Amino acid sequence: MYATRHATSDTESDAPSDYGRTADAGDNTLDVIVIGAGQAGLALAWHLAHQGRRFLVLDAAPELGHTWRNRWDSLRLFSPAQYDSLPGMAFPAAADTYPTKDHVADYLAAYAARFELPVLLGTAVTRLEQQQGRFAVHTTQGVLHARQVVVATGPFQRPVVPTMAGELASGVVQLHSAEYRNPNQIPRGPVVVVGAGNSGLQIAAELAGDHEVTLAVGSTALALPQRLLGRDLFWWLTKLKLLAKTADSRLAKRMQAGGDLVIGSSLKAVRRRGVSIRPRVTGTTRDGMLFADGHREAPTTVIWATGFRSDYSWIQVPGLLADGQVVHQRGVTGVPGLYFLGLTWQHTRGSALLGFVEHDAAWLAAFMHPNASRSSHDTPAQALDRLALR
Repeated sequence: MYATRHATSDTESDAPSDYGRTADAGDNTLDVIVIGAGQAGLALAWHLAHQGRRFLVLDAAPELGHTWRNRWDSLRLFSPAQYDSLPGMAFPAAADTYPTKDHVADYLAAYAARFELPVLLGTAVTRLEQQQGRFAVHTTQGVLHARQVVVATGPFQRPVVPTMAGELASGVVQLHSAEYRNPNQIPRGPVVVVGAGNSGLQIAAELAGDHEVTLAVGSTALALPQRLLGRDLFWWLTKLKLLAKTADSRLAKRMQAGGDLVIGSSLKAVRRRGVSIRPRVTGTTRDGMLFADGHREAPTTVIWATGFRSDYSWIQVPGLLADGQVVHQRGVTGVPGLYFLGLTWQHTRGSALLGFVEHDAAWLAAFMHPNASRSSHDTPAQALDRLALR
């Protein structure tokens, strides 16, 4: 079992040569390296294992599910347990219950262990480049080589904090939502939460129990209740096939333009909790923050629920990015052998969701297989058509 294996060498790293049926004697080049052992990476690994591919999954974290465990304490999934499974293993919770972040982390660890997936933990990838027709994956533990690489690091990598944060007085406590855990870490005094997405609304509502909270709303996303007519929202989304709408469809484009859905929270609900709603923050003053309606606030704490941005600076492969974003079609890039999985709207709205990424994983595993019926001269678009798996 490699699910809890940690690399220890700081030189050229040897992958386990006994894993998979396609290993060539004396050849340390893997068929596939998957970067990231979250839900996307593990879902793909399940398929690669069933194909008999020789592969490794790399992750910088010290344990599986680490990212989930380090989110705020009260976090629960929006999707009920019956919609949260990866291929081959149901999520171990009753239907219509909402797993906690620790339940998700435990599930990912149990999943990798059950299928003996080869996960190398404590192994951060520092550079990815092409060398002589194969990929060189430089890590904190050494260098690995593979014919194919899948980047499954997810869409949320680097927290975004506005430059105005540096203008606030040094005595103001500032946290990004990624650093928030529970109300006990927030000192007494007024709190300003900046951003009214799912994280901002939930954190503001939680803090309102024992803090004076102001929520700064830059834009208003579409808010939907957790349940409609006695059914969970995800029952409706799947029944109406809204989560399966492809990214290039008319409806999907409208959904993308509207930003992320807010589920189970609303401005009306947090206002009932005693949260003061203000428009966007326009700047800082000597003693605090200035809002678009002219209101001034002198908070003790500011929580920036201002989202994340991708960071692919470690990928040293030409022709992959445009304006910092991956150029791809359903995860297939213009660089032969280099793929992505788990991106927001990679193919559908469900592409980055725990219980729905398995569809993209199955498709990509079939596409990557050496026996897939496509020409080596196909463009990504032509290959997609040839496989008839759009």
